[in-house]
Amino acid sequence: RRWGWGGLLMELGWTSTYLPPQVHHPAAPVPPFSSRVFYGIMFDAGSTGTRIHIYKFIQKDPGKTLPVLDSEMYHAIKPGLSEYKYNPEEGGNTIRQLLKIAKKTVPEEEWKRTPVVLRATAGLRLLTEEQAEGILKEVRSVFPSALRHFGSHTILAWVTVNFLTGHLYSNTRRTVGILDLGGGSTQITFLPKSKKTIETAPSSYTARFSLFNNTYELYTHSYLKNGLIAARLATLGALGADGLDWKVFTSPCLPKKYRAEVTFGGNTYKVSGIPDGYAGYKLCYYEVQRVIKGIFHQPYEVKGTNVFYAFSHYFDRANETGLISERGGTVEVRDFKKKAKEVCNKMTKYRPISPFLCMDMTYITCLLKEGFGFKDSTVLHLAKKVNNVETSWALGATFDFFRNFNIH
Repeated sequence: RRWGWGGLLMELGWTSTYLPPQVHHPAAPVPPFSSRVFYGIMFDAGSTGTRIHIYKFIQKDPGKTLPVLDSEMYHAIKPGLSEYKYNPEEGGNTIRQLLKIAKKTVPEEEWKRTPVVLRATAGLRLLTEEQAEGILKEVRSVFPSALRHFGSHTILAWVTVNFLTGHLYSNTRRTVGILDLGGGSTQITFLPKSKKTIETAPSSYTARFSLFNNTYELYTHSYLKNGLIAARLATLGALGADGLDWKVFTSPCLPKKYRAEVTFGGNTYKVSGIPDGYAGYKLCYYEVQRVIKGIFHQPYEVKGTNVFYAFSHYFDRANETGLISERGGTVEVRDFKKKAKEVCNKMTKYRPISPFLCMDMTYITCLLKEGFGFKDSTVLHLAKKVNNVETSWALGATFDFFRNFNIH
């Protein structure tokens, strides 16, 4: 296997090629762990933005121990690739901008052995196949490659968080679960303590892989179209609706005098509050409840003592409403409910933060309680970073690229 600039990784797969700066040189067949210091670059092409993670590792005992993450360089560009469905060339340019940052960060002598991988998540999957392929064609002009099988990013996020919290270094089975809430999809992944959780789960909700002489069988699932932005549109009745040119989608979750146009997945929606109607938490919860009802599977032991980390929009909304600081913190599920009621019943006060704050906080409350089935007293650790590293699936995906977890 060769390592160098290039590669495309999405829900379907990944490969690796080269993109040296001036002229093409044959890639040196250097094993990824042959040097003490090595790098990995992961592009996260999400529904609301494209991010680059540039990791520097130190490997002291190849093949026997986990590498040490020395540092991470992180940068993000908005909007996401899916917003360029009518202008895919500009989407390709955002990737080129981020690649320039990578070239400035990684020493040139390491370029030939540094994998560069791009993975597109829920945003592109919400487009038509023709639209997604138009964007990917431009991406491939930067990363020329074919596609191969690749594992679930929800599992890779679990690997990231448990690596950063130190749980993968120990031989114990004490790990933490993860909850991710993106724009287009939401995920849950944890290592069950009870066999009944695996036995009662749908077969597609479990996954097994090996990592450093340990085999893990996880409960894991990603719910497409249940991310925060997609859920807003579903609550409004706009997701998948026809006649967007003339329809106005209303909701009691929005301030009564609110009027705006919202863009998601390359489509523009006219939305508003209900000027002469009612607004507030109860009506909003009822509308959100219809979006979640019947979709989510509640794992057997989710009401137990499992420790969960929650990030992305869980963190953002908790921070915006004052539940936690920028440094993160811990909350109980009931805290989201209490704050949702406050925000919805005082929309005018919170509108400068976001007119969608009532809808978002209500959705998170309903998602945790009626979607996944958490108790009011369940404690969630909200974090954007752990040990100064972003808590995304990107680090786990980089490990998978090096180690090939053989996720089933």
